[in-house]
Amino acid sequence: MNLFQYSRWDGTQEISLFTADDIMEALSDDLLADGDLWNALERIMQWGLDGQDGQRMEGLQKLLEQLRERRQQELNRYDMGSIFDEIKEKLEEVKRLEREGIQRRLDEARGAMPSSPTERSDDRGQQPAASQDAGPQESSAAPSAGQPNESSGPMGDSAPGAQHSAPSASPDLLDMLEKMAARKQHQLEMLPEDPAGQIKELSEYEFMDQEARQMFQELLDTLKQQVMQQYFQGMKDAIQNLDPEELQRMKDMLGELNQMLRDRMAGKEPKFSEFMQKYGDYFEPGLENLDQLLESLQRRMAQMQSLMDSMPGEMRQSLETMLQQLMADQGMMDQMAQLMANLEALLPMRQFRGRYPFRGDDPMSLQEAMQMMERLQHMDELERQLKRAHDGESLDQIDPEQLGELLGPEARSQLEQLRQVTRALEEAGYIQKTGKGYELTPRGTRKIGQKALQDIFAHLKRDSFGKHAIASHGHGGDRTDDTKDYDFGDPFLIDIQRTLMNSVQREGRGMPLQLKPNDFEVYRSELITSSSTVLMLDMSRSMLLRGCFLAAKKVAVALNSLIRSQYPRDNLYIIGFSDSARELKPERLPQINWNEYVYGTNMQHGFMMARQMLARHKSTNKQIIMITDGEPTAYFDHGRVQFSYPPTYRTFQETLREVHRCTREHIVINTFMLERSHYLTAFVNEMTKINRGRAFFATPDRLGEYILVDYVASKKTKMAS
Repeated sequence: MNLFQYSRWDGTQEISLFTADDIMEALSDDLLADGDLWNALERIMQWGLDGQDGQRMEGLQKLLEQLRERRQQELNRYDMGSIFDEIKEKLEEVKRLEREGIQRRLDEARGAMPSSPTERSDDRGQQPAASQDAGPQESSAAPSAGQPNESSGPMGDSAPGAQHSAPSASPDLLDMLEKMAARKQHQLEMLPEDPAGQIKELSEYEFMDQEARQMFQELLDTLKQQVMQQYFQGMKDAIQNLDPEELQRMKDMLGELNQMLRDRMAGKEPKFSEFMQKYGDYFEPGLENLDQLLESLQRRMAQMQSLMDSMPGEMRQSLETMLQQLMADQGMMDQMAQLMANLEALLPMRQFRGRYPFRGDDPMSLQEAMQMMERLQHMDELERQLKRAHDGESLDQIDPEQLGELLGPEARSQLEQLRQVTRALEEAGYIQKTGKGYELTPRGTRKIGQKALQDIFAHLKRDSFGKHAIASHGHGGDRTDDTKDYDFGDPFLIDIQRTLMNSVQREGRGMPLQLKPNDFEVYRSELITSSSTVLMLDMSRSMLLRGCFLAAKKVAVALNSLIRSQYPRDNLYIIGFSDSARELKPERLPQINWNEYVYGTNMQHGFMMARQMLARHKSTNKQIIMITDGEPTAYFDHGRVQFSYPPTYRTFQETLREVHRCTREHIVINTFMLERSHYLTAFVNEMTKINRGRAFFATPDRLGEYILVDYVASKKTKMAS
């Protein structure tokens, strides 16, 4: 029992634009062409499906094109050479603040010089106090970038706008300060041009301006956070509060992670659960085993490597130098190097790495470049998924969320429609999944036969081809529009109007009408005879090379559908013959394929099998319908196939001997020729003389019309009135 659940429409439900019948119609021609259901399904998956009213289901090829176009848009938009621009700007700002701070201190010191000897004497008397505050040594006047300076003397830090009373300065102290300021200015002027070199030099530089020192430290912290978070997603908070204790914990984590990887390579069982309990906050949530952790780390490191591979040589070297400066701690650098080596040994990152040729003008920062590498990597992975599905693998491996994120909700909807194709066919009972894959069900076979039948008769209707005038009347068939006087035993298909008019004409006007037996008229009916038919289908090599095999196969499917639906009492057998003959089951017809390595046209064996099949029935009408494009070139001799081309006299004689046997058993042979070769024409003429059957020449595109119309016409025979 089928159960259906209904719910109120809320706008989120997916409605398929194509029914199972629509999909089966689209499958029919492809399935008949090569007989492979999976190949036919693949073509829909790859290229999509056109429906009525302009509806379209896009295939995987369209999604691939959209993805590649989106990636190219990103590459054409951004300039890889600009990723250091923001860093350079901040470094320039740091240098500007430092220069201004140096000059401000000089100006303050010069402004504090006494204007008279007495004042200078007083100043010298205060020199120890000034020395106590600032001192002549550069180390106390300009502490390192990581150490705040609390001095407020002439050489101490002086933030812009700060209000303080500068102590008086002696000429010697002012001279020392001016020399120190000149040396600092020279250091700033001599900094390397590349940002990595500037970061290295400024890390060892002792700032005189507190704001410059603070800004540089913030830049270092930001870059360190960006780089380390690229490797370990959960490190953001740890890096923001990086103290010696936290730094040691990070090194411990890297050490234990490397030990786990070494254990994996040695065949030991890593202690993944214990590791995650201690250091899980460094990693993204949802990692359930070591393999998932390795893949996550591999992707992140591959993103950084792709960034470097996409840079010009000088920029790449600059970034590598910067990363070394940001790591700072030698122990952490060694552990990171081991981690990359272990990951490469366990899970090579070649499939995740890629060099991206950026050609645009829009600038992007280092952080934006890292995010772009992640996005491009996801695009590459999605492309691999789509390609595998395009080559025949399951659609289930395509990540719908990633597809929607990269290409939008419409692309995700397209994927869902493709996934519904097989689901809809299964639910409709047209296909079923077996251990070997999808197969047609009997219902699916009938559906394809109906489609083939509709196509042929639709062509007939358009071209008005083959409309035979049928003058066959009798019992047990369909009613016609002709009438006759009723005779005893006729089916009582009474024509009321004519019967009543006969009474009026005989009796005249008046009521009630008086009906007599001679007044009754009944409709005539067509006599539908029962018949047994064998369809012999040539499957030799030439049928495919001349483009005839698909047409013949489609006719076989349509004829089977016609008989099953309209003449269920008839018997139909189908035989395929090439070097030998074999029975083709009607339910397997759509999936029958041609074997290109088979040579020969063994009509003799086909006639022999047909006689044996027709002998099972007592039908008075027995016939063989043979579709071929060539003369017989093979026959059986003592159980072995003899092949010869051009055909020998013996081949003709052995085949005609079977024709004689068919004739003696009152089997009519009707031949439909798809070629007019000399040998075939001569053979068919001889065969029709013997059998009294008929021969037709038909092109592949009109074959179905000839055979189906002829079959319907032959079902009706003339009956006496």
